[in-house]
Amino acid sequence: MTLPITNAAPAALADFQALAAKHNARLELVAYPKTVDEVRAQTDAAIRDADAALAAVVAQDAAKRTFADTFATVDAITAKVSDLNSQLGTVAQSNQDAAVRDAANDATVKLSGWAVGVTYREDLYQVLKAIADVKPKLQAEEQRLLDFTMRDYRRAGLSLPAAERAEVEKLQKELAALNTEFAVNINQARAPIDFTAEELAGVPQSFLESPGVKQPDGKYRVMANVTWHAVAIAENATNAETRRRVSVARNNLGREKNVDVLKKLVALRGEIARRLGYASWADYQIETRMAKNGATAVQFEERLVSGLQPKFSQEMETLRALKAQDTGKPDAQLESWDISYYTNKLMKERYAVDREALRDFFPYQATLEGMFAIYQKIFGLKFTQAQPPYVWADGVQLYVVQDRTDGEVLGAFYLDMFPREGKFNHFACFQQKLGGVLADGSYDLPVEALLCNFPAPSADKPSLLKHDDVVTLFHEFGHVMHGILSRSRFVALTGFAVPQDFVEAPSQMLENWVWDKAVLDTFAADYRDPKKKIPAETIAAPEAARQATEGYATRRQLSFGLIDLNLHARPTVETTDVDVVKVGNETLARVAIAPPADTAFVAYFGHLAGYDAGYYGYMWAKVLALDMASVFKHAPGGFLDEQVGRRLRKEIYAIAHTRDANESVEKFLGRAPSQDAFLEYVGIKR
Repeated sequence: MTLPITNAAPAALADFQALAAKHNARLELVAYPKTVDEVRAQTDAAIRDADAALAAVVAQDAAKRTFADTFATVDAITAKVSDLNSQLGTVAQSNQDAAVRDAANDATVKLSGWAVGVTYREDLYQVLKAIADVKPKLQAEEQRLLDFTMRDYRRAGLSLPAAERAEVEKLQKELAALNTEFAVNINQARAPIDFTAEELAGVPQSFLESPGVKQPDGKYRVMANVTWHAVAIAENATNAETRRRVSVARNNLGREKNVDVLKKLVALRGEIARRLGYASWADYQIETRMAKNGATAVQFEERLVSGLQPKFSQEMETLRALKAQDTGKPDAQLESWDISYYTNKLMKERYAVDREALRDFFPYQATLEGMFAIYQKIFGLKFTQAQPPYVWADGVQLYVVQDRTDGEVLGAFYLDMFPREGKFNHFACFQQKLGGVLADGSYDLPVEALLCNFPAPSADKPSLLKHDDVVTLFHEFGHVMHGILSRSRFVALTGFAVPQDFVEAPSQMLENWVWDKAVLDTFAADYRDPKKKIPAETIAAPEAARQATEGYATRRQLSFGLIDLNLHARPTVETTDVDVVKVGNETLARVAIAPPADTAFVAYFGHLAGYDAGYYGYMWAKVLALDMASVFKHAPGGFLDEQVGRRLRKEIYAIAHTRDANESVEKFLGRAPSQDAFLEYVGIKR
């Protein structure tokens, strides 16, 4: 497999722009603001220009209006503001000047507020409704944009009589305020617990020596609200009572305030759904997603619960037996605060994995180039480093993507891969520009940015990645591919506009590549001796360790999704006084393991504000991802099969949201979706 040439000088951007023009496309990079004044000026100009353009749409002669100068034009107008919002979001997460970052954050709030205001513009709604009402003869993609636009207006309450619409708007504002209150209460929740050294036996010394842990009286303070504190105790404390106390405290975080807030949220969501004509809040939320309604989402989760039962029971008995051996009590019962401790014990005793040793096989540059080579091969692409007109920090690189067959320019992406002060501290793909057809008929090419925080190289050693880092790299670059390879006439239907319960699947699928020995052998080698490849057993060990407890891990995730759905898939008439704690605890006990007595996990379950009726989507996307990956797994060329890769590009990435995601998945699979690959991933073969 041929790797990109990295020691060549970056190519001239103008050459690619000229080539794009030959294919009736435009490769235009972002003019990022560099100062606070430029941030504000760009923001104000975007809003001013968009308002003027929307006013022109409204002011047209009603008799002469067409789909093109209403729906299509509004799509283009709002896309410009949306793109700027995305770009300023990147500035807020990456600029080296704190004042510029703050200004960009403020600007994104302003632009988001403007977008909400556009949704409730009565004059614009009436113009679009008038076109929709005459049912013009449209092409399929045009009809899809019209249908989605009018659906979103209906979902916002615009089709209701004025008084009822005003009431829905009022309730939506109350809901937004309660969501914020729920999140703030979680952020402010604190649970300090002091222990003696004896009570913390087994906990690593590094934890005991951490800042703020040792107290003046000689005791050690554990903050149950700090995740790494809670994990350190749960996995290592040999004293079961210590583990129980921390578990109880963590499961009661936010209880005093958030139980009542959550009850109000459930009731308010039910009332909004009822006024908008939905049977449940889940039906309202899921309408725009692959699952379509709450019942389908519940059925999906419950089928997995049933399918996992044998594996789950086996794993729980393994952990219970470890506890029985450890305590000398043959009839010992497993409690929720035992799970992490005995899982950790199991990993150490039966699945010894030296994750640090794997770093030597993943020097950053070779890993990046290896991934590039794989994606170029399976998708039929060519990546070339180009000279950017501007970068926001040293080390940021720009690449142009072309079709390998005819050289057509498809888009560009930035790489900002190492940590620095003030930068976003996780790993993510940030969309910079969405693709779409311009007024002159040319295609405005998409631009993405990958912001990561891999370990920086040292003076005597290259940046060495953990295997988990490599998984993350393949995943996040999958989002880059999804954004660049998507093609749609309208911006509202391209890129990541796919349903929320599908958007992660195309990237989650690509995580499977880095568990395959044949794939790894194309690039993974000891940086000190490139002839030395990763031994098969070294890759198999962490996979076996993961699978040993995957049944419980999955059932735990399913319990969270079902708590969410059990609160929100109920009929709206049954949402006025829900015992949210009872729903949460009973679901945990049935699907995973009973929480500590007299606790309220739901009060600290942050996804219930903002991702409500959506948590199932994590598992939905993962099941689809593994199902799609299985097509490669069983193909003649395995995970490097070019024929399957081209089909993936054509049927999933390129198609974007121009057709139903369920149809796209079936076209790629060549069959109906199945949970078999997921169950095999967990350790259940059918």
